[in-house]
Amino acid sequence: MKKHNTVAMLLAGGQGSRLGGLTHSTAKPAVPFGGKYRLIDFPLSNCRYSDIEVVGVLTQYKPLVLNAYLSTGAPWALDTIEGGVKVLPPYMSMDGGNWYKGTADAIYQNIEFIDQYNPQNVIVLSGDHIYKMDYSKMIDYHEEQDADVTIAVMDVSLEEASRFGIMATNKKDRIVEFQEKPKVPKSTLASMGIYVFKWDVLREQLIRDHDDENSRKDFGGNIIPHMLEDKFSLMAYRFEGYWRDVGTVDSYYEASLELLSDNPPIDLNDNSFPIYSNNDNVMPHLIGENAKVTNSLICDGCMVLGTVKNSILSNNVYVGKGVIVENSIVLHNSKIENSVKIRNAVVGEHMIITNGDIKGNLKSSSDVKLYYKNNMNKVLSM
Repeated sequence: MKKHNTVAMLLAGGQGSRLGGLTHSTAKPAVPFGGKYRLIDFPLSNCRYSDIEVVGVLTQYKPLVLNAYLSTGAPWALDTIEGGVKVLPPYMSMDGGNWYKGTADAIYQNIEFIDQYNPQNVIVLSGDHIYKMDYSKMIDYHEEQDADVTIAVMDVSLEEASRFGIMATNKKDRIVEFQEKPKVPKSTLASMGIYVFKWDVLREQLIRDHDDENSRKDFGGNIIPHMLEDKFSLMAYRFEGYWRDVGTVDSYYEASLELLSDNPPIDLNDNSFPIYSNNDNVMPHLIGENAKVTNSLICDGCMVLGTVKNSILSNNVYVGKGVIVENSIVLHNSKIENSVKIRNAVVGEHMIITNGDIKGNLKSSSDVKLYYKNNMNKVLSM
């Protein structure tokens, strides 16, 4: 694999308010997924696969769990002396200090961090999407096209297009127009929020944007439109693999249960492109003598004495006798007992549920039930 002089900057400070209680006490990229993983495992594993050795992780909202999880970066082979994972929270300088005001401002506040590596390119990533991607192919394309910025795009349906930044391109895939979440999309090429910039160009744009008092300090809202207006070379890189934005409880639920299909859209058991994680060392799972488990992911440390159907149990989940868990996701260290029934739901971490019949109605996209400590007054027993 060709080595690239590229630094990755991974935006991991978002609150993720649309995920409700799942982000009540932790940043969105630290939300568990697929039993043993957290959302940030996907871009970090992609960096490892793509041979990117320097990854700056920009944290802000509720960073404790995320920082502890990242540790030295060893699970993703990102623990080298010269590079590796570097956690970059907002900090105080001689000129004062501020929270990150937007995605572009987060990178701006870390210009000195990037400068010390003197990279040719900077790839900007989000820490909350589910996908596998070889970034080295995108960087190759970026360099071959001599682009100032290359934006990963994928074709979406016309109905979905209004949720994304939409690119219009010419026949050579040069971007000629950009619409931020348009009501009437002119194209169905959606930005994936993955950008490869020439560092000297991005550095100049970040400083200009910082000095603009009217800017929202955002890549999609400010940096990209300004570069397009100033006739920089913007190229679209078409990605045809699986990619999911799990920004809502419903999309998170749907993406999770897709893993249980006979032909899941993302293969987490593919040894040629594994997703790495930093899990605690826990005991093997135990399936009791009278338990019934069908079409489910059961992670280490689980004890199942009841019935689990078409569901995902993260590490250290207890399912007691008489309990039924169906079409649901139960996150780390939760305990369900006393014949509780849970269907079509997402149960947060560290829950203890001792009574109740919890049932979501999946007739519409907003009927997944989410249970966490702040809304469990009648069901939770501590």
